[in-house]
Amino acid sequence: MYPPHLSGLLNGNIKSLARCISLVENEAPGYEALLEQLPANSHTKVVGITGPPGAGKSTLVNVLITQLLEQGKSVAIIAVDPSSPFNFGALLGDRIRMSQHFNHPRVFIRSMASRGALGGLSPKIIEVSDLIKAAAGFDYLFIETVGVGQSEVEVAGVADTTVVVVVPEAGDEIQTMKAGLMEIADIFIVNKADRDNADAFAKNLRLLAHSRQQGHWEIPVIKSVATQQAGIHEITAAIEMHHKAVSNR
Repeated sequence: MYPPHLSGLLNGNIKSLARCISLVENEAPGYEALLEQLPANSHTKVVGITGPPGAGKSTLVNVLITQLLEQGKSVAIIAVDPSSPFNFGALLGDRIRMSQHFNHPRVFIRSMASRGALGGLSPKIIEVSDLIKAAAGFDYLFIETVGVGQSEVEVAGVADTTVVVVVPEAGDEIQTMKAGLMEIADIFIVNKADRDNADAFAKNLRLLAHSRQQGHWEIPVIKSVATQQAGIHEITAAIEMHHKAVSNR
């Protein structure tokens, strides 16, 4: 028989999910046994959203949520925020940008503090992802990293699809090739594509992506302007296509 919190989580109770996450984050007594009882789940698509600070990741996730809700999907979001230097909690900046979705019945948003981790994630990100995947009903889990630059590559080990968001000012092609983030991308997004040099930068990225093609998946480069919801349909379609490509391997 499952303990009360886990039973509620498996039945889709959001409060139980939140409590289970807190138990795991704080390593409360019994949290390991809780994790051991989680059932496997291959239904929820895990999408990592990463990229340098200021690329517009939170705004992009916000409009992706809007479109997926219009399609009848349910979405969970883990927003990894920088830690407060005083109490080590999350600063909650990403949640402010997603405020329009807080009370939607098919959306669950959880901020997690990086707590000094250098890879853009939280130390308990894998365990919390498993909790959310075990909860009933989520079609997508988005993990938005904290935005720390080139070292932010750990998300590729957690996500089924890794989306790297960059802006036209990210640098020339040679700089891009050196960046560790570029090695983990399943999908490139050139956000803020209404800025100067966006077309040239996207072209260079496409050349780079073509040179890195592996198997049957050629990494797409999609231009977007998240604040205007431009390119969002193309992004959700690319995520779905990549998920199918991975599933068919």
